[in-house]
Amino acid sequence: MDILTVLILAIGLSMDSFAVSIGCGLTEQKISFRHAAKISFSLAFFQGIFPIAGWYMGTEIKGYVEGVDHWIAFILLLFLGGKMIIESFKHDEEKISDIYSWRHIITLSIATSIDALVVGFSYALASTRNIFGGAVIIGAVTFFFAMLGIRIGKDVGCSFGPKVELLGGIILIGIGLKILVQHTLLV
Repeated sequence: MDILTVLILAIGLSMDSFAVSIGCGLTEQKISFRHAAKISFSLAFFQGIFPIAGWYMGTEIKGYVEGVDHWIAFILLLFLGGKMIIESFKHDEEKISDIYSWRHIITLSIATSIDALVVGFSYALASTRNIFGGAVIIGAVTFFFAMLGIRIGKDVGCSFGPKVELLGGIILIGIGLKILVQHTLLV
């Protein structure tokens, strides 16, 4: 995985966490740095761990799907990106309750990291050998965007939330297209 692809991927994956963080900032206008860091760390941790878990799952079944692995990766990323784009147009204003409880934070972290699991799976199918460096970058970028999202939520409001999720979906679809094009042109 080249560094530019990892950074673009990390930005795309962090958009769900960014949108959730904006919601946290909106819900708790007086959120402390300590609580913002707690939420951001949890979001980043799961975003970093899930690609590794997905990668391990993908490497286990790679031999069975090698002939169509690029199509599987493309379809998974297309599905995830499309889902994010569709969700960006929904105007479902959900109140976040008890944003400080670990149960709530971990639930949000897992929910926003499912796409990272699928991305890790698809990278295993695309023969990416080392996911660990990428996972660290994904976690770090997510931490940055989560902290930024909380700050924006506190200061500006939720007007950016849907646009950010739309951008994340477009980025994931673009990465899926890149995998498909690279594999079909190199074969």
